[in-house]
Amino acid sequence: MIDPIVEVADLQLSLVGGAGPVNILRGVDLQVAAGETLSIVGPSGAGKTSLLMVLSGLEQADAGRVKIAGTDLRQLDEDGLARFRRRQVGIVFQSFHLVPTMTALENVALPLEFAGVDDALQQAHQALTAVGLEQRLQHFPGQLSGGEQQRVALARAFVAKPKLILADEPTGNLDGETGEKVMELLFGLQHEFGTTLVLVTHDPKLAGRCQRTIQMIDGCLQPVDGMVA
Repeated sequence: MIDPIVEVADLQLSLVGGAGPVNILRGVDLQVAAGETLSIVGPSGAGKTSLLMVLSGLEQADAGRVKIAGTDLRQLDEDGLARFRRRQVGIVFQSFHLVPTMTALENVALPLEFAGVDDALQQAHQALTAVGLEQRLQHFPGQLSGGEQQRVALARAFVAKPKLILADEPTGNLDGETGEKVMELLFGLQHEFGTTLVLVTHDPKLAGRCQRTIQMIDGCLQPVDGMVA
């Protein structure tokens, strides 16, 4: 593979539950090329979200190599990981992760302000307009519907034009029409800027829009024959 932006080798992750350690990721190997779109399908509890958490640096693997855009994440401390995410990764998870005391505009501008961008609010305004929320700029998350919050999260993810976007069921809380608009925007960004996209979804139609689909079963990745979701 030429110029992989994601390089994962023998990735292992265990979490401690009530009955003791549970193996979540079991020797995962994965490479994703720069500019590629990859969907990951599989049953709930298979480890898909945990893999995205590790790729973003929000979860530390127990063992294995995690290299994103040439950076070995296991060599970074928490501050280094935060700086890395601001520069390289946009993240959209189902739980939104919006700051409840900030408006939609402030939430989207936040990563730009951390990066020292002068026109952060103007760029945030443009991003929110692109996802159809130009009338919700000054609303707080608690004043927005779940679908609107997800669109704010998506706007925040792509506003800094990152090299990698990680999306976990990004249309899961949206109606069909709104979900289609959001995904058109996300794939449009990927095409325009050559952004790499790793997408977790249960939607076969959405997975089929990606250049490649792989399946996760019991913490292991494997090729997909046909479509399994």
